[in-house]
Parts: sequence; C-alpha cells; structure tokens
Amino acid sequence: MKTKLPSITSLLSFESVARNSSFTRAAIELNLTQTAISHQIKNLEELLGEKLFVRASNQLTLTQVGEDYLHVARDFIVSLSSATDRIVNQQNKNILTIECLGMFAIKRLIPRLPEFTARYPKIKLRLKTMQVLQSSIKHNFDIGIWHGSGNWIGVDAVSLGKEEIFPVCSPDFMRNTFPMNKIEDLFKQTILRTVSPVVQDEWQTWLQAAGIKNKEFKNFINCDYLITTLHAASAGLGIALGRSTVVDDDLALGRLVEPFTFRQESIYNYHLVSPHGNSDLAKVQTFKNWLLESLISKS
Repeated sequence: MKTKLPSITSLLSFESVARNSSFTRAAIELNLTQTAISHQIKNLEELLGEKLFVRASNQLTLTQVGEDYLHVARDFIVSLSSATDRIVNQQNKNILTIECLGMFAIKRLIPRLPEFTARYPKIKLRLKTMQVLQSSIKHNFDIGIWHGSGNWIGVDAVSLGKEEIFPVCSPDFMRNTFPMNKIEDLFKQTILRTVSPVVQDEWQTWLQAAGIKNKEFKNFINCDYLITTLHAASAGLGIALGRSTVVDDDLALGRLVEPFTFRQESIYNYHLVSPHGNSDLAKVQTFKNWLLESLISKS
C-alpha cells in the first residue's frame, strides 16, 4: 500500500494559518498568494478526509482534528528544520549569526566584540537586531540575546544574571523639576513608559516593592523600545525605569542619575539562547563561553 504524505508546502501553510488565524497573514508570511494558501489547505483536507478549520462570526478556528494534527505537523517541521540547519551549518562553520536586542547590543555586546574578533579571527559575525520576539517556529540565527523569563519554546536558554530595576532621569531634569523627597512624588512627574513586544518596563513591579499599590501614572510618554525610552530620559523628557544591565555605565558617566536609592530585582532578565540542535556547535559554544566570561570579568 502506497503511503500518503502531504507536501511540505501544505504543512507549512497549515501551520502558518493555524498560528496566525488568518489565510491572509499566512500568505504574506510564506510569500504566497491567498489563493495558493487556500489551495494547499484544501489539498491537505482532501488527503486527510477531515476539515481542519471552521469559520464562525469571521473567526477562523481549528477543529479538534486540526488541533491534533497541528501538534504532529509542528513536530515534523521543527525536526526537519533543525536537521537541515545542522547540515547547512556544517558548511558554514565559521559564520556566526547573532540575534540581539538593540539596547543590549549597543550597551553591552558591541563594545566587547573587538576582543572577540581579535581572539577568534576565523569566526565571521553577522549581527541581527531583534525587533520582535519570534513567535515563529523558525529561528534564523545561531545564538541570540533575548529578554524575558527564559521559558521559550524551541531554544536553549542560559541566564546572563539577575537585573535590578529603578527610576533614572537626566541630571538637568533632576535639578529643574519639583523636589522628589519621597517615591509618591513620582506621580507629579512625566513618566517614560516602554511598551515593547520584547521588553516591558515593570513600573508596577517596582512601585509595589516600594510599598505603593493600585496607583497609576497620569502624565506619561509611551515609547516602543527601551533604547528610545532611555534616550528620552537622557534628553530630559522625564523619568524612566532603568535596568542595571544597560544603564550602569550611563550612571557612572553622569548621563543619568537615580532620584531614589531603592532598587528592586527584576522578574525578567537577559538570556543567551540558541535553537535546539545548535547549542553544541563549536562556534556557538565558543561565543557563549567568551561572552559569559567577558560579562563576569568586566561587570
């Protein structure tokens, strides 16, 4: 009996539609037409003899069969992708692709990279600035520096150490603003918020630890990235919540100051991450060991 197998395109289309809950977004993601995506899903449903999706009130949802099949399809795609990446990486042993958050790259990574390139001249670097936390099962990098809890699917994560969070502002803002003798005085100031898909500012965590609960800022400016927030603080626009990993140098150089002495340990921190199957690559191990050593010796 001949085994019936779906095409890779059908499986990728199915996974993308299921993850995005949209034929249109799946078409954009896979660089196909919406008609082509619909055709792939129809072929897959005909092969299985079951419906994979249902539409109700303009909502696209998986059937029970679709949910069950999605787990199998994802496992297959991840396994095949990882195996392919390993083979390709064997041909590119000396090219290391690093995906990094912009703020960490500027403040912590790039200043250290001359040391790495001098020590390991045969490893060629590719730097990718991370814009959004990858919800896709595809991880197109060798090693990354992400921010969060460390519980991500499809990657191995190593913490880069605990962080502290605390308010920061420019020296001029501190001199020219109303007196800030107690933490409640923050609510009279302009607060700089970070509303980012990859780094949240944790103001409420800090306030609750400082003994202030259920109180919201009324005067604030939202920024979409931490780097924008901290530049706004340096320019004197208001008070931001700093993270020790990326603002300690600015504090030491006097570009930022702390209006209060209270710091709180963050519930998140930076992690070195590598896709499953890549962690044991020599170039990944070399970079990981070097960066951990560098951060410890120069922290």
